[in-house]
Amino acid sequence: MTLQFSLANASPETVDAACVVVGVFEGGVLSSAAARIDSAAEGAIKRQVESGDITGKGGSATLLFAPAGVTARRVLVVGMGPQKSFDAARFQRINADAARALGKLPVDSAASFLTELDVPGRDASWRLRTAVLAADHANYRYTATFKPRDKSSQPELATMMFAAPDDARAGLDQGLAIAEGVRFARELANLPPNICTPAYIADQAQAFADGEGDKVSCRVLDEVEMEKLGFGSLLAVGRGSANKPRLIALEYKGGNEGDAPYAFVGKGVTFDSGGISLKPGPGMEEMKFDMGGAAGVLGAFVAAVKLGVKSNLVCVVPSVENMPDGDSYRPSDVLTSLSGLTIEVLNTDAEGRLILCDALTWTAQTYKPHTIIDAATLTGACVVALGKHASAVMSKHDDLAAELVAAGETALDRAWRLPLWDDYQVQLESGFADVANIGGKSAGAITAGCFLSRFTEGQRWAHLDIAGTAWDEGRKGLATGRPVSLLAQWLLDRG
Repeated sequence: MTLQFSLANASPETVDAACVVVGVFEGGVLSSAAARIDSAAEGAIKRQVESGDITGKGGSATLLFAPAGVTARRVLVVGMGPQKSFDAARFQRINADAARALGKLPVDSAASFLTELDVPGRDASWRLRTAVLAADHANYRYTATFKPRDKSSQPELATMMFAAPDDARAGLDQGLAIAEGVRFARELANLPPNICTPAYIADQAQAFADGEGDKVSCRVLDEVEMEKLGFGSLLAVGRGSANKPRLIALEYKGGNEGDAPYAFVGKGVTFDSGGISLKPGPGMEEMKFDMGGAAGVLGAFVAAVKLGVKSNLVCVVPSVENMPDGDSYRPSDVLTSLSGLTIEVLNTDAEGRLILCDALTWTAQTYKPHTIIDAATLTGACVVALGKHASAVMSKHDDLAAELVAAGETALDRAWRLPLWDDYQVQLESGFADVANIGGKSAGAITAGCFLSRFTEGQRWAHLDIAGTAWDEGRKGLATGRPVSLLAQWLLDRG
């Protein structure tokens, strides 16, 4: 069930909702909305602060049931941590905490007044958008392949109101659009690989385009068409799988006719066994997420269309399944890419860059874009370098790298720049081809970016390695939907 959002049109003590959400800082400092609730309820919150039941510690949540003088039957008091260090990241976190707490209560509606909090450097529209996205993300439930459960006899959260001035409504609209893109990306990435094949991704892209009218179109190339065009690198990766490759291209005409489009390219390996260079068995089930880059750029495309951005945009997804088979490509094979550059395969598990290089070449030749940004769950080395918190940005264009880092800070979908110096290119030298597909043990994320840079000469291009940020680890880990928010913000900044 998709959570519905709106603006609250009453004060915290009189709003008509099953639950009202307010905040308290450490030390018992009440937010203005909490103070109003406390006054109406004759000190109900302060008494719990004095007794130690409400500490204000970040991540805590205390429920007051049927407080006198308050219209709502429940008041959820969320701990906001130290007031002195309250910032944008904490604001996002407490809104997610509140949504998770609400999801455990038997309530069908809630009104949050956390959006009234002052966040240094951020306006009311940003607060509203961030709260919507945090709540929608926390409320997401993957159900696509579960047996339908019996409808609960308890109410479930269906609507959520936020306190904000009318001139912040743009934040609500942006939040709704970006949330739709994030959900699209998460649902696609969470699907099992026996369902989410290259053909399935193509079908989903086509279905979206069919529902959006004349401004959106979809083009899909199959393996026969790609063979005729010379996609030698991409097709080699998919050769060992019964699920044949697809190249998917969505176009959105939001700008002036003739304006060069922005282009997103996403790695769409729907399952990565490693091929002949087979991965270890433990954790291989997570390799269904190796199409997280494809999911992310498709979600960003959905968000852009829903936002109605005033730019032309293309979204290109090379999609394959990397499997071992008698027809699989091998270590020491030499491939001829669409660009004409030859590639010595040293490891078949470095396949993402092999499908991206052909997709990047085709995108540049076909659309002559203003800017190309690719997103890929490309290297384990990126996870070692940056962990699960930041995506890596690599670009030879300082201004573009700065734009992406800034967009990530605004959207709280953070990224950090890694160098893309020519010094690293020597690691990709080959005695048998123009370039090798891996550069050795050191600087693995950077040499992967250096490999892609050879196929983007003359292009304003950046690479996002999202191997650490595209999904949460563990048996129950879900796709995060990153970098949808970052890319959507980057587009908003351009317009």
